[in-house]
Amino acid sequence: MTSWVALAAISLATLPGAELLSRARWTWRTPRVGILLWQALGLAWGLATIGALLGFALSPYDAGVLHGLFALSEDGSGLGLHHQVALLGGMALAGSLIGMLLLSGVRVVRARARHRALLSLIARRTDRGGPLVVDHPEAAAYCVPGVRSKIVISAGTLQLLNSGELDAVLAHEHAHARERHDLVLLPFTSLPRIGLVARSLDAVALLIEMTADDRALQNRPPKELAKALLRFATAPSAAAPSCALSALPEGGPVMARVQRLLNPAPGSVWTRSAALASAALLTTGPLLLWVLPH
Repeated sequence: MTSWVALAAISLATLPGAELLSRARWTWRTPRVGILLWQALGLAWGLATIGALLGFALSPYDAGVLHGLFALSEDGSGLGLHHQVALLGGMALAGSLIGMLLLSGVRVVRARARHRALLSLIARRTDRGGPLVVDHPEAAAYCVPGVRSKIVISAGTLQLLNSGELDAVLAHEHAHARERHDLVLLPFTSLPRIGLVARSLDAVALLIEMTADDRALQNRPPKELAKALLRFATAPSAAAPSCALSALPEGGPVMARVQRLLNPAPGSVWTRSAALASAALLTTGPLLLWVLPH
């Protein structure tokens, strides 16, 4: 089997794999491993799809993908029309994915800069090192990630939550800021949000919230965060800006997070090991097929 055929098979296999993973519930028990598997799956799809197109295009050189690119740079006259079309398709796909990622990143950076400027005008800080408070009657709590992340809450949140619940929510937002969950989401948000991509984004976003929930539980009873989530869900809430990460994303499955907090189910060691091994294979497999000469 030539390398481009194997890459095409991997590319096709990632689609039902993503569909199954978007419906999986075992990832809720080990959300960090689930996120890692999602990242590996997305990377495998990109590398395999681009590699399959380029590998087929460069098959006349009988040198594989990477070596075929070197051969193409030395002599580009040995390709037929269908191989040239595949070459252009692979290069266009690679350029599109990189371009959408960069464009999405630039848009997010600009939106955050505008929002930080707005916060400097309307927000106040309750104490040194504390969150920024916006005088808004509805409940809101979110993180504006970046080199200097900002945690923002509304006056309605201060009235809605008691001190323990507020501390749990702030710990949740600090987890988003420290672990840069925005960078984890960026490759998924850069793609058009339709069909399988939308379901994948929703699944990854939920795992990120669960990861932040786990970090917020350190040295803190889970019922505080669970109560805070329920209060947010039942009270009038203001939507967080699109450039931020909210403790309670609009339309998020709140009860799944609450039940997980109150009834934790530890993940299986075998399941975690199998997921990590799958992530490693998904990452290294396409890379090896890019390098193989045939």
